[in-house]
Amino acid sequence: MEDTLRVLVALGLTGLLVMLRLEAERFSAAEYDEPVRGRRPSLVRRLAWYILGVGGVLALLLVHPRAEVDLHLQVGDRSGILLAFLIGGLGVAQAVALALIHYRRLRFPDIGAYPDALINEILTAFIDEAVFRGAVLGYFMLATDNTNLAILGQAVIYVLATRLGAPGRDKYMLVLALLIGLVGGWATLVTGGIGASFLGHAITRVAVFLTTGHAGQPPARGTEVEDVEKRRRMPEGWRPVDRSRQSDR
Repeated sequence: MEDTLRVLVALGLTGLLVMLRLEAERFSAAEYDEPVRGRRPSLVRRLAWYILGVGGVLALLLVHPRAEVDLHLQVGDRSGILLAFLIGGLGVAQAVALALIHYRRLRFPDIGAYPDALINEILTAFIDEAVFRGAVLGYFMLATDNTNLAILGQAVIYVLATRLGAPGRDKYMLVLALLIGLVGGWATLVTGGIGASFLGHAITRVAVFLTTGHAGQPPARGTEVEDVEKRRRMPEGWRPVDRSRQSDR
C-alpha cells in the first residue's frame, strides 16, 4: 500500500515537472534563453527554473520506491558511452548542417554568451531526459507492454511541452525535438538508464548553440543583428554627402 502511494505521488511530481517544462519560456530558460530587445534574460528566473527542475528530479528519486529501475533514473549500462557519442556525433553533424543551410556559414556566438548558455544547455538536457526519457517513459512502460507506443508517447508529450510548434517558431527545431525524444527514448530502454540519452542530448544542444549562436530559436534568415546592420550600411565606394557644404554653395 505504501509503495503504491509513493508511486502515485511520484506520478503527480512528474506531471508538475511536465508543467514546469511548459513554462520554460516564462522563465527564459531552455530554448528561450535568448536576448530580448538587446537585453539578456533574467538570471534569477532562469535559476529558479533550473532549481525547480533539478529539485523535482531529486524528489522523484526520494519518493518513488524504484525510481532507478522503473523510471530509468540511473546512468545505465557502460555500453551507453559509445551510444552517447554516436548520438552526439549525429547531433553535431545536424547542427553544422543547420547553420550552413540557415546562415550559409557557422555563426559562432559572442564569447560573453558562453558561460550562461552552456550551463543552460546542459541543465536543460538533464531535466528533459530525467523527466521525459526517465519518468514519463517509465510510466508509459508501466501502463503498456508496447515499447514503440511508449517511446512515441513520451516523445510527443516532450514536443508539446517545449511549445516549439507555436506560430513563428522554427519548424526545424520542432522536428529536432521530436527526433531527440524518439532517439533518447530508444537509447534509454536499450541501456536501462538516461546516461546515454542525456550525453547525446547535451552534445546536440551545445552544438546548436556553438554553430548558430542561439539556444534553440534561430530567427528567420536575414533578421539577425549583423544582417540588419549590413543592410543599413552604406555600399562600398559611396561617401556621405556633406549637406552643409551644399547649402554654402
